[in-house]
Amino acid sequence: MRHLLPKRKSIGPLDYIHQRWMKLTLALSFVFLYAPLLILVIFSFNDSRRNIVWRGLTFKYYEKAWNNDGLIEAFANSLTIAFFSTIISTILGAMVALLLWRFRFTLKGVYEGSMTLPIVIPEICMGVSMMAFFSRVGWPSGLIWPFNLSAITIAHITFCFPFVAVIIRARLANFNLEFEEAAKDLGASEWQFFRDIMIPFMKPGLIAGALLAFTLSLDDFVITFFTSGPDTVTLPVKIYSMVRFSVTPEINAASTVLIAITLLLTTIALWLQSRAGQNLGH
Repeated sequence: MRHLLPKRKSIGPLDYIHQRWMKLTLALSFVFLYAPLLILVIFSFNDSRRNIVWRGLTFKYYEKAWNNDGLIEAFANSLTIAFFSTIISTILGAMVALLLWRFRFTLKGVYEGSMTLPIVIPEICMGVSMMAFFSRVGWPSGLIWPFNLSAITIAHITFCFPFVAVIIRARLANFNLEFEEAAKDLGASEWQFFRDIMIPFMKPGLIAGALLAFTLSLDDFVITFFTSGPDTVTLPVKIYSMVRFSVTPEINAASTVLIAITLLLTTIALWLQSRAGQNLGH
């Protein structure tokens, strides 16, 4: 039986060098990507106002950031804008995904390409265009209740919902159309089919898209910088205004909290997508 077993492929010198080179490239990529973030997190605990030399471990700058009314107000504004933009972006993204997946119509390719433009357009261009548009129509930049449709929120919805649509449409690509036929044969209406079959099937994509939209809205600086007014400051814009004077551990602490929230939401979104893929495989 031994002659039936596959032979192990011997690793030559060139293969060994190739593996080493790939590992070195991967390690350098991780260093360039995450070393600055790691240094920022470490120095957020630095007991030194100048934030240049390590003087010891302390949590007092997290306490100062917590007691900074300007930072707390900016963080509350960011959460409020991200909340409303996420809800509207998720609804719009789901509708666009269903439209592109289910229907055929004239110039569908052009429409689909235009929906992905906010993903590929540079943020600086989008921010300038948004600023010019809202200035022209006189749309207010402050928070507007009850739906908070400020210029910042509308701008965030504009670049968030295409990401949601892409995620949900990828989920719908694996939908078995026989489920719809079976539901219709059993007398289900269009609404019952959508409520009892489509929404549960789309749920992982809806959650993952909503979390991604929330993360993008919470972290955005460029578009927010151009569309925000003096009475509405978000956390990234506030951190930028503080950095212009000096980089202190207090700024590092606020940035670390923002990074932690972003990583948490991204991890949840990836976990939900992975789980949905495993369930679909079974």
